[in-house]
Amino acid sequence: MCSLALFPPPLPSGQTTLCESNNELLSGTTTEDQLKQESSPLSLYFPRESLKLHSRTESSSKAAFLDHSETLWMRSAAAWRDGGLTGLLNEITNSHTEVPKWLSMSSGCILALLQNVSSFHGSLFPHLTLSSEDMIAEFSQVLNWSDCVVRAFAWHPHTDKFAVALLDDSIKIYNPKSATTPTLKHRLQRSVAAVQWKPLCASALAVACQNCLLVWHVDPCSLSTRPSSGCAQILSHPGHSPVTSIAWSPSGSLLVSASPMDTAMMVWDVASESCVQLQRVGGGGVTFLSWSPDGSHVLASTPSALFRVWETRMWTCERWPCVKGRCQSGCWSPDGSRLLFTVLGEMVIYALTFTDIPGLPTSTSQGPQAAAVVADLSETTFNTPDGDIVVGGEIQSLAWDPTGERLAVLLKGDPHTADRPAIIAVFKTRTSPIFELLPCGFVQGERGAEPRLMQFHPSFQHGALLTVCWSSGKITHVPFYFLGAGVPHCGLSSSPSLPRPQAVPADFANQSLFTELMS
Repeated sequence: MCSLALFPPPLPSGQTTLCESNNELLSGTTTEDQLKQESSPLSLYFPRESLKLHSRTESSSKAAFLDHSETLWMRSAAAWRDGGLTGLLNEITNSHTEVPKWLSMSSGCILALLQNVSSFHGSLFPHLTLSSEDMIAEFSQVLNWSDCVVRAFAWHPHTDKFAVALLDDSIKIYNPKSATTPTLKHRLQRSVAAVQWKPLCASALAVACQNCLLVWHVDPCSLSTRPSSGCAQILSHPGHSPVTSIAWSPSGSLLVSASPMDTAMMVWDVASESCVQLQRVGGGGVTFLSWSPDGSHVLASTPSALFRVWETRMWTCERWPCVKGRCQSGCWSPDGSRLLFTVLGEMVIYALTFTDIPGLPTSTSQGPQAAAVVADLSETTFNTPDGDIVVGGEIQSLAWDPTGERLAVLLKGDPHTADRPAIIAVFKTRTSPIFELLPCGFVQGERGAEPRLMQFHPSFQHGALLTVCWSSGKITHVPFYFLGAGVPHCGLSSSPSLPRPQAVPADFANQSLFTELMS
């Protein structure tokens, strides 16, 4: 089994990871090499001081802008839209001068009963007692979301543009081929937890917000830097907030959304603004979603120690219980046949296989029989020029590049201990004919900066490109140059302009890697 003990040691303080070339990670200092990397038109820096933060929450400022001439029915409709049944009952109870006494008292009694039931339910599912922002921070794939300058990031699946959601709830769209940087703002765009571009579409961007989903339609040919809020569709459902995760189907025809407060996963037809609820008993909500690249399955995590894998032909699901905690993160292989996932409180990566593989009778057409442990990321002490550094522990998120040859793992570290930093560990992977894992190295930033969010470019031509959002507000890109396993080796006249690959370093030549035949 692959473990962190097989990795090369972390970089000394002051050095940053630049790229992978000739089968090894190259680093540089804060001098010329690093400046070249930061001068890339895609590398950005967002100083925290430049972001204008909200001085008070939407709920605290709402009363200042209420039109008090609204009728009871108008206010009740707004309360139902924003807070569901509880919001409606609360509005009727507080409007005792405008409704019959029996109706106000009945609403108050029902509201008290619901609150008692909710309190009991909260003892079963403690996350229900959290505020919306705390809930998003708890279940976000971003490390320390509440204090992160960059709260969400998404590459467009077909071009080199990307969207960045910032601490001030604005979203900026960057395209190196355009001098225009549209900034998206909307009154409902609060506490952005995730953004994702619609596949096979140039302009649609889905945004997971505190009280709803927004789908922006931004014309890529427009020269406007502030698209109107009329360019955004609003998708909401009572009780389905805050939205913590979204995922488009690979065809772009459907959008799924999740909320820890709602036991149903919503499947949206964005064009008609309608949704179908997929609901099962148990779990206490849905926290994280991931649609497989082949469109056949959807991973749905819950706040409890179980997750579900939905198949998308008949929309049936398999229920997978966890031993220690909830499913924290997951990612799919490029062909959709294999799911890697992590569990909160555990320091290992599990794998599920969903298609037949020769020689592995445990894999059936109905689904896998058991999850296999493929990597151990327990804490490991490395001796560096700066002293001993402890790397490993719990896992925040996973990212698998579209070629299936690099797997990035964001390790949480310990923010209260200097020698246990958050760090990204990268594995070399192979999915065919058998699944294999081999150490690659650690990705590190400048002194004092820790990774918060990461994503692979969906269509990098020369291997894999990992985008990292740092605690300092910087966004950098680390290229991994390699020839894919499926790329034939050609003659010199037609060879790609890449660094020439070489053999695995001698230090790792005799180290065993994880393979399915060994497990």
